[in-house]
Amino acid sequence: MLKEYKLLTPIKVGALEVENRIVMAPMTRCRAIGNIPNKLMAEYYAQRADAGLIITEGTSPSPNGLGYARIPGIFSKQQVEGWEIITDKVHIEGGKIFVQLMHTGRISHPLNMPEGARVIAPSAIKAAGQMWTDQKMLQDFIVPEAMTPEDIVNTRAEYVSAAKNAREAGFDGVELHGANGYLLEQFLSPISNIRTDNYGGSIENRCRFAIEVATAVAEAIGKGRTGIRLSPYGVASDMPHYPEIEATYDYLSKQLDQLEIAYIHLVDHSSMGAPIVPLEIKKLIRKNFKNIIILCGGYDKEKAEQDIDSGLCNLVAFARSFISNPDLVERFKMNWPLSTELRQDMFYTATENGYTDYPVYEIKP
Repeated sequence: MLKEYKLLTPIKVGALEVENRIVMAPMTRCRAIGNIPNKLMAEYYAQRADAGLIITEGTSPSPNGLGYARIPGIFSKQQVEGWEIITDKVHIEGGKIFVQLMHTGRISHPLNMPEGARVIAPSAIKAAGQMWTDQKMLQDFIVPEAMTPEDIVNTRAEYVSAAKNAREAGFDGVELHGANGYLLEQFLSPISNIRTDNYGGSIENRCRFAIEVATAVAEAIGKGRTGIRLSPYGVASDMPHYPEIEATYDYLSKQLDQLEIAYIHLVDHSSMGAPIVPLEIKKLIRKNFKNIIILCGGYDKEKAEQDIDSGLCNLVAFARSFISNPDLVERFKMNWPLSTELRQDMFYTATENGYTDYPVYEIKP
Protein backbone atom coordinates (compact mmCIF):
# COMPACT_ATOMS: atom_id res chain seq x y z
CA MET A 1 0.00 0.00 0.00
CA LEU A 2 1.35 3.43 -0.97
CA LYS A 3 2.08 5.80 1.88
CA GLU A 4 -0.22 8.83 2.06
CA TYR A 5 1.79 12.02 1.76
CA LYS A 6 0.53 15.42 2.87
CA LEU A 7 2.64 16.74 -0.01
CA LEU A 8 0.08 15.21 -2.38
CA THR A 9 -3.01 16.71 -0.73
CA PRO A 10 -4.95 19.81 -1.88
CA ILE A 11 -4.55 23.21 -0.24
CA LYS A 12 -5.83 26.75 -0.65
CA VAL A 13 -3.20 29.26 -1.78
CA GLY A 14 -4.67 32.73 -1.62
CA ALA A 15 -7.54 32.82 -4.10
CA LEU A 16 -6.68 29.38 -5.53
CA GLU A 17 -7.44 25.78 -4.66
CA VAL A 18 -4.46 23.69 -5.79
CA GLU A 19 -4.44 19.92 -6.23
CA ASN A 20 -1.23 19.25 -4.33
CA ARG A 21 1.54 21.03 -2.43
CA ILE A 22 4.19 20.51 -5.09
CA VAL A 23 5.31 23.74 -6.74
CA MET A 24 7.29 23.97 -9.95
CA ALA A 25 9.94 26.52 -9.03
CA PRO A 26 10.75 29.45 -11.33
CA MET A 27 13.74 28.61 -13.53
CA THR A 28 15.31 30.78 -16.21
CA ARG A 29 15.48 28.73 -19.42
CA CYS A 30 16.21 31.41 -22.09
CA ARG A 31 13.86 30.08 -24.80
CA ALA A 32 11.92 33.32 -25.40
CA ILE A 33 13.39 34.40 -28.73
CA GLY A 34 13.03 38.17 -29.08
CA ASN A 35 11.75 38.21 -25.46
CA ILE A 36 8.39 36.83 -26.66
CA PRO A 37 6.87 33.68 -25.10
CA ASN A 38 6.29 30.94 -27.68
CA LYS A 39 4.76 27.54 -28.43
CA LEU A 40 7.88 25.64 -27.33
CA MET A 41 7.53 27.24 -23.90
CA ALA A 42 3.83 26.31 -23.90
CA GLU A 43 4.74 22.66 -24.44
CA TYR A 44 7.31 22.79 -21.63
CA TYR A 45 4.89 24.18 -19.05
CA ALA A 46 1.96 22.02 -20.14
CA GLN A 47 4.12 18.90 -19.69
CA ARG A 48 4.49 19.87 -16.02
CA ALA A 49 0.91 21.00 -15.32
CA ASP A 50 0.38 18.29 -12.68
CA ALA A 51 2.22 20.54 -10.22
CA GLY A 52 -0.12 22.10 -7.70
CA LEU A 53 1.27 25.45 -8.81
CA ILE A 54 3.66 26.40 -11.61
CA ILE A 55 5.70 29.57 -11.16
CA THR A 56 7.18 30.68 -14.46
CA GLU A 57 10.70 31.70 -15.24
CA GLY A 58 11.60 35.30 -14.39
CA THR A 59 9.62 37.60 -16.68
CA SER A 60 10.40 41.26 -17.05
CA PRO A 61 7.78 43.92 -16.29
CA SER A 62 9.54 46.42 -18.58
CA PRO A 63 12.32 46.83 -21.18
CA ASN A 64 14.63 48.04 -18.37
CA GLY A 65 14.24 44.72 -16.58
CA LEU A 66 15.36 42.51 -19.48
CA GLY A 67 18.77 41.66 -18.09
CA TYR A 68 19.42 38.23 -19.61
CA ALA A 69 19.48 36.96 -23.17
CA ARG A 70 16.20 35.46 -24.39
CA ILE A 71 14.13 35.94 -21.24
CA PRO A 72 10.45 36.80 -21.69
CA GLY A 73 8.69 40.03 -20.88
CA ILE A 74 5.06 40.83 -20.20
CA PHE A 75 4.87 44.49 -21.17
CA SER A 76 3.92 44.32 -24.87
CA LYS A 77 0.83 43.09 -26.73
CA GLN A 78 2.87 40.35 -28.45
CA GLN A 79 4.19 39.12 -25.13
CA VAL A 80 0.73 39.01 -23.56
CA GLU A 81 -0.58 37.05 -26.55
CA GLY A 82 2.36 34.65 -26.30
CA TRP A 83 1.72 34.04 -22.62
CA GLU A 84 -1.99 33.50 -23.29
CA ILE A 85 -1.12 30.44 -25.41
CA ILE A 86 0.88 29.09 -22.47
CA THR A 87 -1.70 29.70 -19.75
CA ASP A 88 -4.43 28.17 -21.96
CA LYS A 89 -2.41 24.97 -22.41
CA VAL A 90 -1.63 24.72 -18.70
CA HIS A 91 -5.27 25.27 -17.75
CA ILE A 92 -6.47 22.69 -20.29
CA GLU A 93 -4.17 20.21 -18.53
CA GLY A 94 -5.74 21.17 -15.19
CA GLY A 95 -2.82 23.23 -13.86
CA LYS A 96 -2.50 26.57 -12.08
CA ILE A 97 0.19 29.06 -13.06
CA PHE A 98 1.67 32.28 -11.65
CA VAL A 99 4.06 34.48 -13.60
CA GLN A 100 7.21 35.57 -11.78
CA LEU A 101 7.83 39.28 -12.33
CA MET A 102 11.62 39.75 -12.37
CA HIS A 103 13.24 43.13 -12.90
CA THR A 104 16.95 42.38 -13.00
CA GLY A 105 18.12 45.89 -12.05
CA ARG A 106 21.93 46.04 -12.17
CA ILE A 107 22.23 42.34 -13.11
CA SER A 108 22.00 43.23 -16.76
CA HIS A 109 23.89 44.27 -19.87
CA PRO A 110 22.91 46.67 -22.69
CA LEU A 111 23.54 43.93 -25.28
CA ASN A 112 20.64 41.95 -23.78
CA MET A 113 18.25 44.91 -23.86
CA PRO A 114 16.20 46.66 -26.54
CA GLU A 115 17.19 50.06 -27.84
CA GLY A 116 16.35 52.83 -25.38
CA ALA A 117 16.32 50.55 -22.30
CA ARG A 118 18.50 51.46 -19.32
CA VAL A 119 20.39 49.48 -16.69
CA ILE A 120 19.03 50.97 -13.46
CA ALA A 121 19.42 50.13 -9.78
CA PRO A 122 18.96 51.75 -6.35
CA SER A 123 22.55 53.05 -6.48
CA ALA A 124 25.31 53.34 -9.07
CA ILE A 125 27.20 50.31 -7.72
CA LYS A 126 28.51 47.76 -10.19
CA ALA A 127 27.97 44.07 -9.44
CA ALA A 128 31.02 41.83 -9.52
CA GLY A 129 31.03 39.22 -12.24
CA GLN A 130 29.99 38.72 -15.84
CA MET A 131 26.88 38.05 -17.90
CA TRP A 132 26.28 36.08 -21.08
CA THR A 133 25.32 38.03 -24.21
CA ASP A 134 24.49 36.33 -27.49
CA GLN A 135 26.43 38.97 -29.47
CA LYS A 136 29.72 39.06 -27.54
CA MET A 137 29.46 36.10 -25.15
CA LEU A 138 30.55 36.85 -21.56
CA GLN A 139 30.72 40.54 -20.67
CA ASP A 140 31.45 42.35 -17.41
CA PHE A 141 28.52 43.93 -15.61
CA ILE A 142 28.38 47.69 -16.07
CA VAL A 143 27.81 50.47 -13.54
CA PRO A 144 24.03 50.98 -13.40
CA GLU A 145 22.29 54.33 -13.32
CA ALA A 146 21.06 55.23 -9.83
CA MET A 147 17.28 55.44 -9.98
CA THR A 148 15.79 58.90 -9.68
CA PRO A 149 12.58 59.47 -7.69
CA GLU A 150 10.78 59.52 -11.04
CA ASP A 151 12.37 56.18 -11.98
CA ILE A 152 11.09 54.67 -8.74
CA VAL A 153 7.54 55.84 -9.42
CA ASN A 154 7.68 54.64 -13.03
CA THR A 155 9.17 51.26 -12.14
CA ARG A 156 6.52 50.64 -9.50
CA ALA A 157 3.88 51.46 -12.11
CA GLU A 158 5.52 49.00 -14.53
CA TYR A 159 5.10 46.19 -12.01
CA VAL A 160 1.42 47.06 -11.68
CA SER A 161 0.92 47.22 -15.44
CA ALA A 162 2.71 43.87 -15.84
CA ALA A 163 0.50 42.30 -13.15
CA LYS A 164 -2.62 43.49 -14.97
CA ASN A 165 -1.19 42.14 -18.22
CA ALA A 166 -0.63 38.82 -16.47
CA ARG A 167 -4.27 38.55 -15.56
CA GLU A 168 -5.24 39.51 -19.11
CA ALA A 169 -2.94 36.74 -20.36
CA GLY A 170 -4.75 34.21 -18.16
CA PHE A 171 -2.31 33.84 -15.30
CA ASP A 172 -3.80 32.86 -11.95
CA GLY A 173 -1.54 35.35 -10.17
CA VAL A 174 1.95 36.83 -9.96
CA GLU A 175 5.05 36.24 -7.89
CA LEU A 176 7.28 39.26 -7.28
CA HIS A 177 10.94 38.30 -7.52
CA GLY A 178 12.51 39.81 -4.42
CA ALA A 179 15.37 37.29 -4.30
CA ASN A 180 18.63 36.29 -6.01
CA GLY A 181 20.10 39.79 -6.16
CA TYR A 182 17.57 41.36 -8.53
CA LEU A 183 16.01 44.80 -8.26
CA LEU A 184 13.77 44.36 -5.21
CA GLU A 185 16.57 42.71 -3.23
CA GLN A 186 19.02 45.36 -4.43
CA PHE A 187 16.87 47.85 -2.52
CA LEU A 188 16.86 45.64 0.60
CA SER A 189 20.63 45.43 1.00
CA PRO A 190 22.70 48.30 2.46
CA ILE A 191 25.58 47.13 0.25
CA SER A 192 23.79 47.60 -3.09
CA ASN A 193 21.60 50.44 -1.77
CA ILE A 194 23.47 53.47 -0.42
CA ARG A 195 20.70 55.97 -1.06
CA THR A 196 20.18 58.87 1.34
CA ASP A 197 16.50 59.51 0.56
CA ASN A 198 13.38 57.67 1.79
CA TYR A 199 14.46 54.49 0.00
CA GLY A 200 17.85 54.04 1.66
CA GLY A 201 19.56 54.01 5.05
CA SER A 202 17.26 52.49 7.65
CA ILE A 203 15.70 49.05 7.40
CA GLU A 204 12.28 50.65 6.97
CA ASN A 205 13.54 52.78 4.08
CA ARG A 206 15.36 49.93 2.35
CA CYS A 207 12.24 47.77 2.51
CA ARG A 208 10.00 50.57 1.29
CA PHE A 209 10.20 49.88 -2.45
CA ALA A 210 9.47 46.15 -2.14
CA ILE A 211 6.53 46.85 0.16
CA GLU A 212 5.19 49.57 -2.13
CA VAL A 213 5.39 47.27 -5.15
CA ALA A 214 3.68 44.42 -3.29
CA THR A 215 0.98 46.79 -2.03
CA ALA A 216 0.30 48.25 -5.47
CA VAL A 217 0.22 44.87 -7.22
CA ALA A 218 -2.08 43.39 -4.56
CA GLU A 219 -4.44 46.33 -4.95
CA ALA A 220 -4.42 45.94 -8.73
CA ILE A 221 -5.03 42.19 -9.06
CA GLY A 222 -6.00 41.04 -5.55
CA LYS A 223 -3.95 40.08 -2.52
CA GLY A 224 -4.97 36.44 -2.96
CA ARG A 225 -3.24 36.41 -6.34
CA THR A 226 0.01 38.05 -5.21
CA GLY A 227 3.09 36.31 -3.83
CA ILE A 228 6.74 37.22 -3.34
CA ARG A 229 10.02 35.32 -3.44
CA LEU A 230 12.78 36.15 -0.95
CA SER A 231 16.30 34.84 -0.36
CA PRO A 232 17.56 35.91 3.07
CA TYR A 233 21.25 35.05 3.46
CA GLY A 234 21.46 34.34 -0.27
CA VAL A 235 24.56 35.56 -2.11
CA ALA A 236 23.46 35.18 -5.74
CA SER A 237 24.31 38.07 -8.08
CA ASP A 238 26.93 39.58 -5.77
CA MET A 239 24.82 40.08 -2.63
CA PRO A 240 27.24 39.82 0.33
CA HIS A 241 25.93 39.25 3.84
CA TYR A 242 25.42 42.26 6.13
CA PRO A 243 24.81 42.52 9.89
CA GLU A 244 21.15 43.54 9.64
CA ILE A 245 19.92 40.61 7.52
CA GLU A 246 17.75 39.03 10.22
CA ALA A 247 16.30 42.37 11.33
CA THR A 248 15.59 43.31 7.70
CA TYR A 249 13.60 40.15 6.97
CA ASP A 250 11.92 40.25 10.37
CA TYR A 251 10.57 43.70 9.52
CA LEU A 252 9.78 42.86 5.90
CA SER A 253 7.87 39.66 6.67
CA LYS A 254 5.76 41.45 9.29
CA GLN A 255 4.87 44.15 6.77
CA LEU A 256 4.02 41.57 4.12
CA ASP A 257 1.80 39.79 6.63
CA GLN A 258 -0.17 43.01 7.11
CA LEU A 259 -0.74 43.12 3.34
CA GLU A 260 -2.29 39.62 3.55
CA ILE A 261 -0.74 38.54 0.26
CA ALA A 262 -1.09 34.90 -0.74
CA TYR A 263 2.39 33.64 0.04
CA ILE A 264 6.06 34.15 0.75
CA HIS A 265 8.38 31.86 -1.21
CA LEU A 266 11.77 31.35 0.48
CA VAL A 267 14.69 30.00 -1.53
CA ASP A 268 17.79 28.35 -0.08
CA HIS A 269 20.61 27.65 -2.55
CA SER A 270 22.90 25.86 -0.06
CA SER A 271 22.38 22.54 -1.87
CA MET A 272 24.16 24.14 -4.85
CA GLY A 273 27.10 25.36 -2.78
CA ALA A 274 25.79 28.69 -1.49
CA PRO A 275 25.89 29.52 2.25
CA ILE A 276 23.29 27.75 4.38
CA VAL A 277 20.17 29.75 5.13
CA PRO A 278 19.77 29.47 8.92
CA LEU A 279 16.74 27.50 10.06
CA GLU A 280 16.09 30.31 12.55
CA ILE A 281 15.31 32.85 9.81
CA LYS A 282 12.87 30.42 8.17
CA LYS A 283 11.16 29.88 11.52
CA LEU A 284 11.07 33.64 12.16
CA ILE A 285 9.39 34.36 8.82
CA ARG A 286 7.01 31.44 9.40
CA LYS A 287 6.05 32.97 12.76
CA ASN A 288 5.61 36.47 11.31
CA PHE A 289 3.64 35.55 8.19
CA LYS A 290 0.24 33.91 8.70
CA ASN A 291 -0.55 32.92 5.12
CA ILE A 292 1.20 30.36 2.91
CA ILE A 293 4.94 29.70 3.09
CA ILE A 294 6.65 27.94 0.17
CA LEU A 295 10.17 26.60 0.71
CA CYS A 296 12.58 25.76 -2.09
CA GLY A 297 16.09 24.36 -2.30
CA GLY A 298 17.50 20.85 -2.59
CA TYR A 299 14.34 19.01 -1.53
CA ASP A 300 13.42 15.39 -2.07
CA LYS A 301 9.99 13.95 -1.33
CA GLU A 302 10.81 12.85 2.23
CA LYS A 303 12.36 16.16 3.28
CA ALA A 304 9.45 18.04 1.74
CA GLU A 305 6.98 15.93 3.68
CA GLN A 306 8.96 16.48 6.88
CA ASP A 307 8.94 20.29 6.58
CA ILE A 308 5.25 20.41 5.65
CA ASP A 309 4.37 18.06 8.50
CA SER A 310 6.34 20.15 11.01
CA GLY A 311 4.52 23.31 9.96
CA LEU A 312 7.69 25.05 8.72
CA CYS A 313 6.02 25.47 5.33
CA ASN A 314 2.79 24.68 3.50
CA LEU A 315 4.16 23.84 0.05
CA VAL A 316 7.56 22.91 -1.37
CA ALA A 317 9.00 24.03 -4.69
CA PHE A 318 11.14 21.73 -6.81
CA ALA A 319 13.42 23.06 -9.52
CA ARG A 320 15.92 20.75 -11.23
CA SER A 321 13.78 17.70 -10.45
CA PHE A 322 11.10 19.21 -12.69
CA ILE A 323 13.55 19.75 -15.56
CA SER A 324 14.34 16.07 -16.05
CA ASN A 325 11.04 14.71 -14.68
CA PRO A 326 8.10 16.37 -16.43
CA ASP A 327 5.91 13.80 -14.66
CA LEU A 328 7.42 14.54 -11.24
CA VAL A 329 4.07 14.57 -9.42
CA GLU A 330 3.09 11.17 -10.84
CA ARG A 331 6.48 9.74 -9.91
CA PHE A 332 5.97 10.97 -6.34
CA LYS A 333 2.46 9.52 -6.23
CA MET A 334 3.50 6.12 -7.53
CA ASN A 335 6.87 6.06 -5.75
CA TRP A 336 8.64 5.65 -9.07
CA PRO A 337 12.36 6.50 -9.26
CA LEU A 338 13.33 9.96 -10.46
CA SER A 339 15.41 10.48 -13.56
CA THR A 340 18.86 11.76 -12.70
CA GLU A 341 19.61 12.77 -16.30
CA LEU A 342 20.25 16.51 -16.29
CA ARG A 343 21.81 18.10 -19.35
CA GLN A 344 23.17 21.23 -17.73
CA ASP A 345 24.90 22.37 -20.91
CA MET A 346 21.41 22.81 -22.39
CA PHE A 347 19.79 24.70 -19.52
CA TYR A 348 19.99 28.05 -21.32
CA THR A 349 20.11 27.16 -25.00
CA ALA A 350 17.38 28.09 -27.50
CA THR A 351 16.05 24.72 -28.69
CA GLU A 352 13.83 21.86 -27.50
CA ASN A 353 16.93 19.81 -26.61
CA GLY A 354 17.23 19.55 -22.84
CA TYR A 355 13.88 21.32 -22.52
CA THR A 356 10.84 19.43 -23.78
CA ASP A 357 12.51 16.13 -24.70
CA TYR A 358 12.85 14.54 -21.24
CA PRO A 359 10.73 11.34 -21.17
CA VAL A 360 8.03 10.38 -18.70
CA TYR A 361 8.46 7.20 -16.67
CA GLU A 362 7.67 3.98 -18.46
CA ILE A 363 6.80 0.79 -16.62
CA LYS A 364 8.80 -1.98 -18.27
CA PRO A 365 7.00 -5.29 -18.86
